[in-house]
Amino acid sequence: MKPARPFLIGGRWRHTDRVAPVVNPFSGETVAEVCQAGKTEADEAIGAAVTAFSAMRRLPAHARAGALGKIAEALAARREELARTMTAEAGKPISDARREVGRSIQTFTVASEEAKRIPGEVIPLDLTPGTESHLGIVRRFPIGPVLGITPFNFPLNLVAHKVAPCLACGNPIVLKPAPQTPLTALMLGEIVLDSGLPPGALSVVPCENAVAEQMVTDPRFKLLSFTGSAAVGWMLKAKCGKKRVVLELGGNAGVIVEPDADLDVAAQRCVAGGFVYSGQTCISVQRIYVHEAVYDRFVAGVLARVGTLKAGDPFDEATVIGPLIDEAAARRVEDWVGEAVAQGARVLAGGKRVGSLVEATVLADVTPEMKVSCREVFGPVVTITPYQQFGRAIEALNDSDFGLQAGVFTRDVGRLFRAYRELEVGTVLANEIPTFRADHMPYGGVKDSGLGREGVRYAIEEMTELKLLVPNLRDSNNA
Repeated sequence: MKPARPFLIGGRWRHTDRVAPVVNPFSGETVAEVCQAGKTEADEAIGAAVTAFSAMRRLPAHARAGALGKIAEALAARREELARTMTAEAGKPISDARREVGRSIQTFTVASEEAKRIPGEVIPLDLTPGTESHLGIVRRFPIGPVLGITPFNFPLNLVAHKVAPCLACGNPIVLKPAPQTPLTALMLGEIVLDSGLPPGALSVVPCENAVAEQMVTDPRFKLLSFTGSAAVGWMLKAKCGKKRVVLELGGNAGVIVEPDADLDVAAQRCVAGGFVYSGQTCISVQRIYVHEAVYDRFVAGVLARVGTLKAGDPFDEATVIGPLIDEAAARRVEDWVGEAVAQGARVLAGGKRVGSLVEATVLADVTPEMKVSCREVFGPVVTITPYQQFGRAIEALNDSDFGLQAGVFTRDVGRLFRAYRELEVGTVLANEIPTFRADHMPYGGVKDSGLGREGVRYAIEEMTELKLLVPNLRDSNNA
C-alpha cells in the first residue's frame, strides 16, 4: 500500500504517526490510509486560518473570482479521477459520482460569479428633522475564520458548498471531512493550493471527533458550518458559544400525489428520489402520500420501476443501488424494516440485505410511529400511504420532527399554493421530488432539519457581517 496520505495545514502537507484506513464499502478493501491530525495540529490549522484572514479579507473581488474560476477549471480537468475516488471511498455509483463532480464545478463557477457581486446598499437617513445631512452605506464584510464539518454522502459537492462561498467572500476555512471519505477533500485541497490564494485559505484536517469538538469550541472560529445528523448538529451548536452556526441536518422527506397528477412522472421521479445513492441523502424521498383514488395505479407504477433497478458494484456503469457506507448502516436499515413488518407493515418490494447492500424496498401499511416513517432511514426505503383529503395529507407530512424539503404532484395551482403556505419545510417543490437541489438556490430546513441556508449566495450572507457607515454630509461652509 502507498504511504499514508498527509493532510493540509496553512499551505503545507503534514504527516503524523496517527493514521486511519479508508475502506471501500462494497469490497471491504482498504483504499488508502490517511494521516490524522491531533489537538496540536488542529490548533496550528486554526492559527493558520487566523493569519490567512489578514490577507484574505483584503483580496479584491477579481482576485477571489479568478481563483475560484481556476478551481472550477482544475476540477473539470480531474473529473474522472475525482469521480473514481468518490466511488472507491463512498461506494457511490460511478454515474452518480460523475454528476457530483459536475455539480461541484458548477458550485465553484457560481461562487466565482458571486464573488464579484456581493451586494450593498445606500439607505436614506433623513426621516426626521435634524438628520437631513446623514446617509447610510451598508456593505458586507467577511466574518472571519470558518470551521466546516462535512458528511460522507457528498464528499465533494457538500465540501464545495462550504469552501466555495467562504473563499468567495474572503474567509479562510478549516475543513474537517467525514472519516469515511477524506480522499476527495484532500484532492480538493491540492487544487485550492494551486489556485493562487493565500496559504491557509483552506486547511483540510481529518481528525477524531474529540479533536473536532476542540475546534468547535475555539473562539477564533467565527462560524461553524455543519452538515450531518441532527443529533450531532444540535449537540455541536450547544458547544459553540458566541459563534454563528449554520446547520444542514437530516430529514424524512415527504411527497403528496394528488389524483390529477401525471402518475407516470410522479412514480418515475419518486423512484429516482427514493433510491439514488441507496437513499443516503437527507432529501431522499422517504414518505409518499397518495390519494386513495389513484393509490393502486401509483403503487403499480412504482413497483414496475423498482424492479428494473440494478444493484451491485458501484464501478459498474449500470448500477443504481450500490452499497451503504458500511455494513453496520445496512444492518440498521434491515432491522428497521424488520421492526416495521413486525408492527404490521407490508413489504411490497425488497427488504433483504447482503453485506452492505440493501435491496430497494417499498413498504405499505406503515404507521407514523414506525422508525421507517418518523425517523431518517438514510437507506433505500420508501413508504407509500393512501389518504382521502388533501388537508390530511399536509397534516401527515407535517407530522415529523424534520422539515427540509417536500414535493407535491398536482395540476391544481390553488393546492400548490396551499401546500406552500402550510407545509413546514424549507422548500416546497411543485410537480417535483424533494430530492431536487440546484446548487445556487437557498437550501436548508426548519425544525430538526437545521438552521440557516446554503446555496452560494445565501451561504455568503451567512458568512459575512453587515457593516454600516453613516457619514454626516453637512456642508460646513453653508451652515
